[in-house]
Amino acid sequence: MKQDFSYQNPVRIHFGVNAMQHLAPELQLHGERVMLAYGGGSIKTSGLYDDVCQILRDNDKEIIEFGGIMSNPTVAKTLEGAALAKERNVDFILAVGGGSVIDCAKAIAVFAHSGDGAFERFFFRHEPITTPIIPLGTILTMVGSGSEMNGGSVLTSKQHGYKIGHIFDQRAYPKFSILNPTFTFSVPKHQMVSGIFDALSHLMEQYFSDEGDYVSDHLAEGLMRALIHNARIAVNDPMNYEARSNIMWAASLAASSLVGLGKTEDWEVHMIAHMVGAVSDCPHGMALAAISIPYYNWILPYGLDKFARFATTVWDIDEADKSPEAVAKEGLAALAAFIDELGIETSLANLGVKDGMIKVIAETSFLLEAGYKTLTRPELHDILQAAL
Repeated sequence: MKQDFSYQNPVRIHFGVNAMQHLAPELQLHGERVMLAYGGGSIKTSGLYDDVCQILRDNDKEIIEFGGIMSNPTVAKTLEGAALAKERNVDFILAVGGGSVIDCAKAIAVFAHSGDGAFERFFFRHEPITTPIIPLGTILTMVGSGSEMNGGSVLTSKQHGYKIGHIFDQRAYPKFSILNPTFTFSVPKHQMVSGIFDALSHLMEQYFSDEGDYVSDHLAEGLMRALIHNARIAVNDPMNYEARSNIMWAASLAASSLVGLGKTEDWEVHMIAHMVGAVSDCPHGMALAAISIPYYNWILPYGLDKFARFATTVWDIDEADKSPEAVAKEGLAALAAFIDELGIETSLANLGVKDGMIKVIAETSFLLEAGYKTLTRPELHDILQAAL
């Protein structure tokens, strides 16, 4: 471990089929005006909406509804929620949904009392937050983002043409998160596998950086193997509780910052995928999958030892009588085969990216320096062309 670190994760996790029994006691710790934030209405179809509202009413909470949060939540939608939260003097936000809903809820919690220009101040200029943050909790219904266990928020600004993330300080972390794997059973297959790859990508972003022996890398390898093994089960048997519960917990841990401690982290795939989402509004996990193979093939020579380790440790590639490069390439081939096995779309063109958008993505994606290779704009353009 090369870097010093301090670590605390303040999110209280309630996990399992009976996790909802903890909602009432958690609500009792907060004020009476609760913003119920959710997405397109699937929680109403499943019955979860009615259950949550009943618990809120039973605990004498005033419900301020804020629905319609879209995938890839926009700044405009977030500002709408922040204005409502301020107008109604919301005491607590309960986000029920996947990463998009939770990301939006965190930004609402921060923006509500921050005044004008909050998005630019916090997401672009990274100014400190000096105003009150509304506390929030989450009920997770879709696995992948890990937003239930961190301070991250990703928003799309139509005005600026950016999809950009920011990690708020621990005051914006959920106070609690309820993780009942059965709530994810109704998620369509394409969303399930997209979320699984999102979680896998979080692990790879933290794994493919630095040389040396890190406890963090051993944790990442175990979580990657767990995701791969259980994803194969869940694709064929979506109601398999053991598989879906293992996927849910692995995804939460993957984005809890635990597996990146003590080392640098890459995150270039996410930076590129964010801009792919900004121009196409495609599912985030599928954008990640489309970028990952061409990106990792490009940087493989600069992190050869780690890619060879990835092949042998995560994919059980036999290294006998092979060069490290051959082993590493077999590992990436195994990753590509796994993506195909899950049925994830990997063509940017099929995800809605037109040839003319490639230049925009290449010119606007943030280029980070913590990975094995800092890309140039022409290199990024070539990677995007390979992903078409």
